[in-house]
Amino acid sequence: MTTIVLPAQLKHGGAAAVQELLKTGISNGGQTVVDASGVKQFDSSALAVLLDARREALARGVKLTVSHWPDGLARLARVYGVSELLQAAPS
Repeated sequence: MTTIVLPAQLKHGGAAAVQELLKTGISNGGQTVVDASGVKQFDSSALAVLLDARREALARGVKLTVSHWPDGLARLARVYGVSELLQAAPS
């Protein structure tokens, strides 16, 4: 199992770098857990990055789980209607 820890800030300006980090981690196969516990500042780009990671994982047959959702990010996922896709439940 691979665990990838998201950075404290996940906004538009840094989204491409985080997207690449996730793609690299997912390429290791098996199961990937994305730890969102450290995310303090974010915008909707965070959800776009996680949705892209989900697509990548599905394409590679990898189980992707996002854990330790900050409350605000989990709320944003529910507002956008993607919480079930990303298993967004506050932890």
